[in-house]
Amino acid sequence: MNLANFETMDPIMLMSIVNMKIRDEFGDLENLTKFFDIDQQKLVNKLAAAGFDYLPEVKQFR
Repeated sequence: MNLANFETMDPIMLMSIVNMKIRDEFGDLENLTKFFDIDQQKLVNKLAAAGFDYLPEVKQFR
């Protein structure tokens, strides 16, 4: 799934997809955002607005 349109995605679905991709393919948020060429802070802000924070120690949004 291409995350280029993350700004219009449902935040719960987005959080699930991002966590899965970090776990299965990218290892961390920085690698994921670089690969998809998306603004990391915008992604973090969108998910934060829905109540999800990125926890770097576990490499997940919760």
